[in-house]
Amino acid sequence: METVKGRGMKQLGELEAAVMQRLWQWQRPVPVREVLEDLQKERHLAYTTIMTVLDNLHGKGFVRRVKDGRAYLYSATMTREEHTAGMLDQVLAASADRGATLLHFVGHMSQEELAELRSALSSVQGERSDDGSLG
Repeated sequence: METVKGRGMKQLGELEAAVMQRLWQWQRPVPVREVLEDLQKERHLAYTTIMTVLDNLHGKGFVRRVKDGRAYLYSATMTREEHTAGMLDQVLAASADRGATLLHFVGHMSQEELAELRSALSSVQGERSDDGSLG
């Protein structure tokens, strides 16, 4: 998986991750002020700091923005799950043996997680057409 800009998936910094958590949780376009007010429940931050973080996230392709009067409203370009899948794919791509890496990963899963994985694999296999592509 790649970002909107076509680059490899980027890891988020601590403040970027905190901002993205809110956008993923709220699932709607929000102004800088709303993100700031929520983050200020945990620590003191400046408006310009959050504005810069959102601008950086926009530049990286993590958020989209639309003009709303004089300000912008920001929303995530991908779900938390899509981002996580992209990070996992990046980790697997860095492995010399993707299959062995997957085997080690699966070996650490709980029974409940294995059941979820089986269900997900079954769903994907049911969605694949005869030529192996999703259809």
